[in-house]
Amino acid sequence: MIYDKLGKTGLKVSKICLGTMTWGEQNTEQEAHEQLDYAIDNDINFIDTAEMYSVPSRPETQGSTERYIGSWLKNRYDRNKLIIASKIAGPGMEHIRKSPSFSRIHLNEALEKSLERLQTDYIDLYQLHWPERPTNFFGRLGYNHKTDNTGTDFKVVLESLQELIESKKIRYVGLSNETPWGLMSFLKLSEQYNLPRIVSIQNPYSLLNRTFEVGLAEVAIREKAGLLAYSPLAFGLLSGKYKSGGMMPPGARLTLFSDRLPRYSKPKAWEAMEKYVKLAKDNGLTPAQMALAFVNSRDFVTSTIIGATSMDQLKEDIGSINITLSDDILQAIEGIQREIPNPAP
Repeated sequence: MIYDKLGKTGLKVSKICLGTMTWGEQNTEQEAHEQLDYAIDNDINFIDTAEMYSVPSRPETQGSTERYIGSWLKNRYDRNKLIIASKIAGPGMEHIRKSPSFSRIHLNEALEKSLERLQTDYIDLYQLHWPERPTNFFGRLGYNHKTDNTGTDFKVVLESLQELIESKKIRYVGLSNETPWGLMSFLKLSEQYNLPRIVSIQNPYSLLNRTFEVGLAEVAIREKAGLLAYSPLAFGLLSGKYKSGGMMPPGARLTLFSDRLPRYSKPKAWEAMEKYVKLAKDNGLTPAQMALAFVNSRDFVTSTIIGATSMDQLKEDIGSINITLSDDILQAIEGIQREIPNPAP
């Protein structure tokens, strides 16, 4: 396994992070524990979850992922060797809390419930899952400035997170689904007022969505707030199991939830996918491992978050850490990107 520094902290996280959003929806508690055991046995020390998981979030399953991790943690004695990340939900999740926000009250309530479900005294990395303000995230492009309301004042958010750090309930803080303006605003305030510094940003990044490179990649490198790349396989579209003509494998994520993720149903996304799949197979690689190896190789990426619904998928995904893409393959990838740029942002 390869390890990288988490921001300016002393923590070193595995380049492969175990994502967990399917646990409680597509995976049982026993299957979740099996994945955790295999990941840890293969030197992964980084686990990512969120209070809203599993996905899609609904009252019946909300929090199940953290509970599965908690029941597994309860029987292990090496908690201090693990780096566990979770997230507080932003606006819109009324089944979690009434009018969710990043206010001091909501941060405390969300954290206490996550700690209880996880059966741990602290969370290593606590992240704001998406912005309170109306801005571009979850695939939205074409920014329209409709209001100056940015939600809870960023300084107040950082002050509240500082209290949680001082109470030793969290160690470090990160953002998710943020913009360059949002990340830089938090960083500026932390420097100006000696408040907690953002150590990472968890945004989507894959062969089908390289929009992170436009503005955030430079910030991530210069400010040492690296990317925790989620959806590196574009919700499984880059795994090679989908065929031309829109054939949808039974039980696959896009088969189950395509109505919630229209970005992956666009003809251009499928056209690009087929080109990447062919490139991988022509070079003796599995499509998933080529796609993941590409993300792993980016210098602004701290860790690549993988999610699997089967042990075979998990083993394949973790194995991507051993693959180095040749210059010829990298050049071919750039050729496809130029031909069909970011078809699934």
